[in-house]
Amino acid sequence: MGVQGGLVGEIIKHFEQKGFRLVAMKFIQASADLLKEHYIDLQDCQFFAGLVKYMHSGAVVAMVWEGLNVVRTGQVMLGETNPADSKPGTIHGDFCIQVGRNIVHGSDSVESAEKETDWLVVSP
Repeated sequence: MGVQGGLVGEIIKHFEQKGFRLVAMKFIQASADLLKEHYIDLQDCQFFAGLVKYMHSGAVVAMVWEGLNVVRTGQVMLGETNPADSKPGTIHGDFCIQVGRNIVHGSDSVESAEKETDWLVVSP
């Protein structure tokens, strides 16, 4: 994960240099229940239990970014889920070596982003 690898600043730098604006961030130890809900679309995959266990094993930094086409552009910046398929210059391509040990998750749609971060963004 990005926290254990000391890469949070590097990940933030990538998004800021692209011109995106960080609007929410929270450093947490995610509960197993939160992780199960966050990855609910993967619950039928054989790696689901291992993913939840891995993500629960250490702290995470949850972030919300704003900007033009941030979800689509963010996916390109992250690279392929499998680091072996990711191009150099992407976060997965530069910092990951094992598919089950990716250091960052990015929403695949605006709707997913809203659902995945509703607990993080609290309106005044």
